[in-house]
This record gives sequence, structure tokens and C-alpha cells, in this order.
Amino acid sequence: MDLNRSPLALPFPDMLPVDGVTLRVARARYKEWDRADLTYAELAEGTALAGVFTRNVCCSTEVEMGREQVKLGSARALIVNAGNSNAFTGYRGREAVEQIMAQVAHHLDCKPSEVLVSSTGVIGVPLPKDKAKEGVAAVLEAKPCSWQDATNAIGTTDTFAKGATASAMIGDTRVVLNGIIKGSGMIAPDMATMLGYIFTDAAVEPAFLQDCLSAANARTYSCITVDSDTSTSDTVLAFATGKAGNVPISSFEDPGADAFMAALEDVCRQLAQLVVRDGEGASKFISITVTSARDDDSARRIGLAIANSPLVKTAIAGGDANWGRVVMAVGKAGEPADRDKLSIAFGGHWTARDGLPLADYDEAPVARHLAGDEVDIMVDLGIGDGKATVWTCDLTHGYISINADYRS
Repeated sequence: MDLNRSPLALPFPDMLPVDGVTLRVARARYKEWDRADLTYAELAEGTALAGVFTRNVCCSTEVEMGREQVKLGSARALIVNAGNSNAFTGYRGREAVEQIMAQVAHHLDCKPSEVLVSSTGVIGVPLPKDKAKEGVAAVLEAKPCSWQDATNAIGTTDTFAKGATASAMIGDTRVVLNGIIKGSGMIAPDMATMLGYIFTDAAVEPAFLQDCLSAANARTYSCITVDSDTSTSDTVLAFATGKAGNVPISSFEDPGADAFMAALEDVCRQLAQLVVRDGEGASKFISITVTSARDDDSARRIGLAIANSPLVKTAIAGGDANWGRVVMAVGKAGEPADRDKLSIAFGGHWTARDGLPLADYDEAPVARHLAGDEVDIMVDLGIGDGKATVWTCDLTHGYISINADYRS
């Protein structure tokens, strides 16, 4: 990971093994760097698969093929290439993906459709097939590695490894869920986000796993933004090996289904927030809670309008309690709102109530709150029962520096 570690970074968690998952990394040398950049996860036979993908219409071949593979519901392997997104590369990009799938499928004696591929990095450069072939050959022979090693290998501009873990009881069986993710910029998902992978030893039917992941996504990955840009490669995949031996879950009526769903959403939320904490140039982690909206979807869209506002984000970066910018962002969201019912608070300190500044408003405690590295904004619309929380980071000069030099 980058030596300029984010000031908002959290330590990598202790993560238990997931039965049925073996991780390996190797160097394909997609870029001029001295690090592993190809990750391989070998999965037990019968592993269930679910996924959510970017809605960016200029998506990569990996995303297009992944959407079709998820419909089949099973997986034997995952390959992640870092340093080259293989997006906007036409037939050459597809040939590279098909080559990787065939190479791994031959090794595992499985169908190519059971090999998932993700790529991340620079857009518009075809994935070099020679480097991919050599990298895959090397990773298939590599020794098993740790969760943190695998997480480091999938990163690009990430400054720290991002992992999360949880467990759940399904009947008398404890199941483990581990997740890893990469992402730092080009973050404004409308489905999933960046590249994220969740592995569990639970026995879960593919259709139910998909229902759980889609529901968790709506409240986690689709509630974060760094810069309002949706990637061409955004992917989140979930793999359930079934090796824990529990009675398979196929619906929310089954024992343990609620516990599994809660654990999955917990992992997704942890991972999503870690991406925000590593937002390019970020110095503050911002939580925005919108209440009393028309409905939950409207609350989310208003929250994202605030979170994506450069004026709000730069004010937070400068510690400026300029709540008028929040008013502006609410108004531009295109969602139902009533100016005369709007209330705004920072860190639990109300600055305006029912469309008016508080007569006794004291900016000092708000300024102290904004001086910290975690900022809470609350917006109450006063018109309904909808609510949502979204997460973002501030906008600093560091974001410009990172992205102005990205290809060099």
C-alpha cells in the first residue's frame, strides 16, 4: 500500500480462515511497480455466487461477463488484476478475459463460466495477454497467502488494506464471513462499488445469497461517495462455499437467515466505510443522516446530493460551519423538501430549525466538532417518515494531486 497512509485509516482486522477458500497472489507486472498485482481465490466445488455491478454503460468486459456468470449461481475461482481496468478495450479486452478464464478452468477442471475475473486501474489500455498468462501461471503455483496479502494485491491508489469480518449462528453452526475491498477514488456507486469480495463458509442457496447482497448493497455500498464518479469496473461479489455444514438457507423463513443477513450487511457496511476513509486526499470522514423525508429512497438521494457537493466538502475540509451550503444541496437534489420545515445540525448541535437559523446559535461547539476527523451532519426535512445515512469524505488539494498524476 501507499506510504502516504490515510489519516483516517483503520488497522486490518484479525480474520479467521473460511473453509473452502484458498488465496494466492503473484506479480503479473501490469505496471512498473514492485508488488503483487494478481490475486487468485480458489473456491470449493458447489460454491454459491451472487454479485452486483456498476450501471456505468461504458463498463468493462469483466463486468459484462460477470453479470451473465452471476445468473448461473456458482463459482470455482476468482482472478483480480490490479493496475489495468481493461475497460474500453474492445475485442482485445474480451480475449484477455477469456484467456484467463480458460487457463484457470483447465487447471481446476471446471467450466470457464465458473471463473470470475475483475480488473482495476487505468481505462483504455487492453490487458496484456502475455503478462496475464504468465501472472496466472505464477499464481496457480504460489503458496497460500493471508487475507491482508490478498487485499494489498487488489489495490491501486489505496493507502491501506481494507478488510472486515463477522460471524453468525445458523442453528447450532457458527459461520464466518470475511470481506476485502479496494477503492479510493472514482467512487459514487449506483449498484455496488469499486472491487469488493465477500467469502463465507455458510451454505446458502444462490438466489437467497443474491437477495441478501442486493439488499445489503442498497444500505451500504450505494450510500457512499468520494467524488461522484461511477467506475466502469465496480463489482461486489459474494461467495458461499457451504463448508460450515449448516442446513442450507434458501429464504428468510429459514432458521438463521436473519442472523446471516445481519452479518452480511455488517461486513458490507464496514467495507463501504473503509473506502470512504481512504478517499483520495481525505482528511475527514463524514456521516450524513437525513430524516423525515418522503421515503427512504428520497432521503438517500438528498444525502448523496449533500455528500457530492464540492462546496459542502470543501467547507468541511476547512472546518467552516457553513450550513447554508447544506441548504443549497438539499434544494438542488430534485426531491420533495419544504424550506420552512428544514432543520440542520452538525455534531448534534442544531444550527437551524424549521427553516430559520436558531436565535441563540453558537458556532463555537460546531467549529470544535468540525475540527475533528469525524463529522456528523443531520438534516430533518419534516415532511415524512423516510430516512437514510450516507458516508463521504472532505475534498482537499490532495485529491487534485493524486488524480492529476494518476497515469504517470
